[in-house]
Amino acid sequence: MPAHLSADKLALDLSVRDLTDPAAGPHALQLVLDRAVEALAQRWGCEVRSYRGERTVSVEDNYDNLGYRADDITRDARYTRYVDDRTMLRSHSSALVPAALRALAADPDPAEDVLLVCPGLVYRRDSIDRLHTGTPHQLDLWRLTRRPAPMTTADLDDMVTTLVDAVLPGAEHRHEDRVHPYTRSGRQVDVERDGEWIEVAECGLAHPRVLARAGLDASWSGLALGMGLDRMLMLLKNIPDIRVLRSAEPAVAAQMADLSPYRPVSAMPAVRRDLSVAVDRDDLAEDLGDRVRDALGADAGCVESVEILARTPCAELPPQALERLGARRDQDNVLLKVVLRHLGRTLTDHDANLLRDRVYAAVHRGSAHQWATGG
Repeated sequence: MPAHLSADKLALDLSVRDLTDPAAGPHALQLVLDRAVEALAQRWGCEVRSYRGERTVSVEDNYDNLGYRADDITRDARYTRYVDDRTMLRSHSSALVPAALRALAADPDPAEDVLLVCPGLVYRRDSIDRLHTGTPHQLDLWRLTRRPAPMTTADLDDMVTTLVDAVLPGAEHRHEDRVHPYTRSGRQVDVERDGEWIEVAECGLAHPRVLARAGLDASWSGLALGMGLDRMLMLLKNIPDIRVLRSAEPAVAAQMADLSPYRPVSAMPAVRRDLSVAVDRDDLAEDLGDRVRDALGADAGCVESVEILARTPCAELPPQALERLGARRDQDNVLLKVVLRHLGRTLTDHDANLLRDRVYAAVHRGSAHQWATGG
């Protein structure tokens, strides 16, 4: 039985503002969403149907109805925030799609060509750096049609080109093959920025099995695309750090109302702390990131990045090193680089050491401790 979220943790997770929702106030992410939808609707001349749904979804809609196997590793509680045995916080915006498909199937007079729009905040296990967060915003765009000629990869190419041209004018893009349980001919889409290829979307032909499970017969075919809205906005406005999107600093928040280029506010100095910790053998950067976010709560925004610099099996360490860590031989010794930077003020050494110790306590699994502030 998977571990369930406590009532307090669930309430905290649900309190995070969904920046794509106009009901919570305006934000530039909504303008990116609108630009993407308008571009496809104009290109195809299709009907647009939007589905937001709840942040808590059934496990079936998040996994089973999208074709995930019963033994898929993503179902593990390390990757999924279970509310109870049948309900979870959605881990991707694709979790909204099965209900949208069922609504289309139940329509007594459905359109022949429909764009399903499913945006929102999702909950992920993720590392901590300038591009990643545990609560990103995603957008699923599924085109469903009953036209005689079924959708093909040429239609998928057209969809991707239309979106990239609309949201990131002039950007070069490429795709690589990927396997998704809810698509055929799956792909990952990357765009080029300053010589680096950055992933922005995953897509493919909508899998007939997923459509059939929702009640759509074989006359339907479609395209399925999921896009990272945060990353698209960051690329469009040239925002260097994903924390900027939620910043309450007036000089920063004022710039999240439009799509004009981001004007950097005076950068606060970064503070680096290196930690030598004992972790379990299967702990990854994403696990450590989740622990840090949970432990720091509202102060997690002060952590710019947590990076694994080196990893050594504790069985290979000399006895004095094992004693210093209080580590078991079946654990790993990890050297972490922690970069602390408040977006609105300079951190004092005391502030940084307090944060360092809270990060240390969250990730260290040894019985001996080395505190910066005396414990």
